Amino acid sequence: MRNQTAFMNHIRITKQFSFETGHALYGYDGKCRNVHGHSYKLSVTVIGMPIEDTKHVKYGMVIDFGDLKKIVKEEIVDVFDHATVFNKNTPHVDLANELKSRGHSVLLVNYQPTSEMMVIDFSEKISARLPKNIRLHSLRLQETGSSYAEWFASDNA
Repeated sequence: MRNQTAFMNHIRITKQFSFETGHALYGYDGKCRNVHGHSYKLSVTVIGMPIEDTKHVKYGMVIDFGDLKKIVKEEIVDVFDHATVFNKNTPHVDLANELKSRGHSVLLVNYQPTSEMMVIDFSEKISARLPKNIRLHSLRLQETGSSYAEWFASDNA
């Protein structure tokens, strides 16, 4: 058996999340200009080296799945779940304010709330919270059973 510490073993780990979010695409020429919702599935993949210190409580882990879950829940799931997302420059602002006044969870973002733009937003929020020795490798945001957007760090270096 070879000595495992003699090699650099970068490992990718993935945790999956799901949440329900509504949105409307301002200026879009199809049905998605109307307020509607999706059951999103988010796969978060990070990369790093397993902790080699045998005395460390997280020995053998790249990152504790629980720690990754805490980051993604706080930054994404708890914020977006059962919320309606609108571009803050949309005429839907009046609707958003009316919904907020009635106790609904509404997010006004500075982008068109497509899966593509949401996954960029998510990459920034998650990356900012990861420990220095862990990098965000990729995100996959599935909007429907057959449609998803992906973000890869290697495409954005």
